[in-house]
Amino acid sequence: MNLKEQAFVWGLGRRKTSVARVRVYPADNGKIIVNGKDYLEYFPRKTLQIIVEEPLITAGIFGKVEVRAKIVGGGISSQAGALSHGISRALFSLNPELKMLLKSKGLLTRDSRMKERRKYGLQKARKAPQYSKR
Repeated sequence: MNLKEQAFVWGLGRRKTSVARVRVYPADNGKIIVNGKDYLEYFPRKTLQIIVEEPLITAGIFGKVEVRAKIVGGGISSQAGALSHGISRALFSLNPELKMLLKSKGLLTRDSRMKERRKYGLQKARKAPQYSKR
């Protein structure tokens, strides 16, 4: 399937409590728009920008497609991870031959680590109140 034949391909990315709904359009402008803003403005830290760009650079199409994403939930770091996962899944649905390339970089794997819930009788997930023997 070719991107020129269809309007867009989409992918859903998740990380912690963030969910990114990603659309990849055939365009030569190479824009990445996140919640109506440019990704360089939305993710000010260079490390987060690298995380977002990684699937496109790996596939060799950075600057050749337009990416539009809506991200909800979580913090800025988990949103960058969710966006990267969503872009990777969209690229895989576009071209299944990229599977081994994306999978070898760990971009198709959903990072399932989440914050552990607080338990009753404790102050946090595992932190107990101070114990005094005497």
